[in-house]
Amino acid sequence: MDLTKHAHACVTVEKDGSRLVIDPGAFTPDAAEAVSRAHAVLITHEHFDHFDDKLIAAALEARPELRVYGTAAVAAALGTRDGRVHAVAAGDTFAVGSLTVTVHGHRHAVIHADIPCPDNVGYLIDDGTGAVYHPGDAYFAPDAPVRTLLLPTSGPWTKLGDAADYVRAVKPERVIQIHELLLSDLGQQSTATLLGEEGLTGIPIGRVEPGSTVRL
Repeated sequence: MDLTKHAHACVTVEKDGSRLVIDPGAFTPDAAEAVSRAHAVLITHEHFDHFDDKLIAAALEARPELRVYGTAAVAAALGTRDGRVHAVAAGDTFAVGSLTVTVHGHRHAVIHADIPCPDNVGYLIDDGTGAVYHPGDAYFAPDAPVRTLLLPTSGPWTKLGDAADYVRAVKPERVIQIHELLLSDLGQQSTATLLGEEGLTGIPIGRVEPGSTVRL
């Protein structure tokens, strides 16, 4: 299973020619290109930095084979599109080619009491040899083994102490930073040092540059 990192929260996961894209939002410059090569698009929640509704709607119009999975709010924004847009919730399972996807979690992390928390789901993608988990904007630990955790490290809801406890709860073999766009280069290095193998979690935290692909 290969993972390609895009800017901010967006990644592509691919195995045996099956390709899915998670959270192509407005902060991801190559989101349209990533979606154009995907068999399915997975959206964790409706915030614009994770979900570019106009981009996804245009892709659905252009490609009748494309499938989209997201929360009820995401599905409502796109319409059913002849059954190609699927509302998902915790406990659901579906397949994208050789990849099995299970859905976890319920709500976006709290930013402030005055800001409503939308529904937020995480996606656990398993190729039969190990799983990668994208939590969206939440520190929800799935009740399942996670080989690679995609860890959000910047944003108005994130906190390094909570991130450390989250990694400890999930117990992955490997962590890759995502949602890091608001951190400077120094901030990303400091985060990896504090949370990483020699820091609070004892687990390696990798930085993958946008456009780069790693084998999971």
